[in-house]
Amino acid sequence: MTSMPTRRLGELEVSAIGLGCMGMSQSYGPADRDESIATIHRALELGITFLDTADVYGSGHNEKLVGEAIRERRDDVVLATKFSLQWVDGRTAINGRPDYVHQACDASLQRLGVDHIDLYYQHRVDPEVPIEDTVGAMAELVDAGKVRYLGLSEASSATIERACAVHQITALQSEWSLWTRDLEDEVVGIARKFGVGIVPFSPLGRGFLTGAIRSPEDFAEDDFRRNNPRFQGENFQANLRLVDEVTAMAAEKGCTASQLALAWVLAQGEDVVPIPGTKRRSYLEDNVGAVAVHLDAAELRRLDEIAPQGVAVGERYSWQHSYGDSPQPSE
Repeated sequence: MTSMPTRRLGELEVSAIGLGCMGMSQSYGPADRDESIATIHRALELGITFLDTADVYGSGHNEKLVGEAIRERRDDVVLATKFSLQWVDGRTAINGRPDYVHQACDASLQRLGVDHIDLYYQHRVDPEVPIEDTVGAMAELVDAGKVRYLGLSEASSATIERACAVHQITALQSEWSLWTRDLEDEVVGIARKFGVGIVPFSPLGRGFLTGAIRSPEDFAEDDFRRNNPRFQGENFQANLRLVDEVTAMAAEKGCTASQLALAWVLAQGEDVVPIPGTKRRSYLEDNVGAVAVHLDAAELRRLDEIAPQGVAVGERYSWQHSYGDSPQPSE
């Protein structure tokens, strides 16, 4: 297995690929607790140091799980979590009020069982609270030693610029993959202007780009993708054509479709650190192999032709999940 290189998000050094832990607690069907913890342990063995969670994942369950898994290895981990999304009366709400920033951080520290968070993101921008107020409160957490670095998730270019005027933002976490390339219009450029690293979530198109999903029936009954527009009806069949082309190119290159898709994300810049999520060691090990896949200029051009911006058919989210800082929709 190729050793895991590192990259920098601003001043923060992390493994070139991180691990998204959300699926261990929600959204992608049932998860086995022991296998989830074993997956985190295996990630550390393979050199993945960058773990991503959030207080809303499983309503706190995911932070507790990650905290348990790293209890004896805290110094080996760059730990990222998020705040601002809440479940209120069965619906998702966003809270960026300064007093809540402090409450949420303290609650996350307790669930994680740690004395500091390495990278603390605002999960979604609160349209009712000036970003300057929210980031100002987050900066107080840095001053208090509870947080090392600050991040935003799915923020617009204007929000990033305003936030950076208050405190250095280390990372922007947003969806970016071969089938979701909206970020390239202007957000990537603004992030780089201010030294903000980019952390793509769902770099495998919510598992679609792996080639393993051939029918909506492949999803468990409680898998949220059953209700995602890109995975329904004619959209699903249209999107399979993209997957088939990626799979064919991967076979020519002697790697898996997942590795090719991740290698494309990695090739977008040294300040790009994807966090593919998985709850199984076998998928994790396959993903790690992407760091050994080199794409030359001709191969990158071919992938741009296979997957130009807007190639995916269907919206990223159903309307029930359309919260967030316009024009960047939500996770």
